[in-house]
Amino acid sequence: MQRLLAPDGCPWDREQSFESLRRYVLEEACEVIDAIDQRDQSLLQEELGDLLLQVVFLSELARAKAAFGPDDVVRGICEKLVRRHPHVFGDADVADATAVARQWELIKAREKPSPRPLLASVPRSLPPLERAHRLSERVSRVGFDWPDATGSRAKVTEELGELDRAIAAGNKAEMQSELGDLLFSLVNLARQHGIDPGSALQETSDRFSERFAHVERRVREGGADWPRDTEGKPTRGIPLETLDAYWDEAKATAREVAR
Repeated sequence: MQRLLAPDGCPWDREQSFESLRRYVLEEACEVIDAIDQRDQSLLQEELGDLLLQVVFLSELARAKAAFGPDDVVRGICEKLVRRHPHVFGDADVADATAVARQWELIKAREKPSPRPLLASVPRSLPPLERAHRLSERVSRVGFDWPDATGSRAKVTEELGELDRAIAAGNKAEMQSELGDLLFSLVNLARQHGIDPGSALQETSDRFSERFAHVERRVREGGADWPRDTEGKPTRGIPLETLDAYWDEAKATAREVAR
C-alpha cells in the first residue's frame, strides 16, 4: 500500500481520501457477509482480504497525516481485547456469555473520560434494520424492555392500528412515521424471540426471488414475455390473474420440495 501511495505509485490510489473510501468499506463488509451466507470458505478468504485492504489503506492515509498507522490499529485492538477480557487474561469470574457482555459494557464505560450516551456507539451508517436491532438490544441490557415477548407483540398490533389510521387520513408524513414505528416494533419482537430480523427478511427476499423466477419462466414458456416501454424496460401487460396462478405454482412446488 505504501508503494501504491508513493509519488511514483498508482494515480487512482493517490487520489483517494477517507471520504472516498467510505463506500468501499461498506461494500467489502457486505461481500464478506455474502461469503459467510454462501458458506464458501475460499470466497470468504478472498473477501476478508479485500476488507483488510480497506483497513490498511485507511491506516496508511492516516500515517501520511502523522495521525496513526496500521501497527497502531492492530496494537490498539490487541490491548482492548486483553483489557476487556479480564476473565481470560486476569482473575475475574463470569458465569456465561450474557455476563461477559455486561462486563464488556461496564469496562467500556469506565474507559471513557466522561459518560457517553448509551446508544452513541451504534453507528448511524449501519443498514437500518441492523441498526434498529442493535438499538433494541442495547437498551434491553439496562432493563428498558418488555418483561417478555407478549408486550412486544401487543406493541406490533398497536403500531399497525396507528398506521391504518394514518393511511385512512391520507397523511403521507404520518404514514412514514407510523410505518417506521411498526418496523421497529417488529425488530424488537424478533429480538425477544431470538430471531435475527435481517436474516429473516433476507430469507423471505430469497424465497420471493426464487418464486418470481418461476413466474418468469412460465411467462416465457407460454410464448410471451414482459411488454417493454419505450426505453426497453419491462412493464405491465400480462394479466395479474395469470401471474398469480404462476406464483401459486411456485409455492406449491416449494412445498413439495420441502416434504
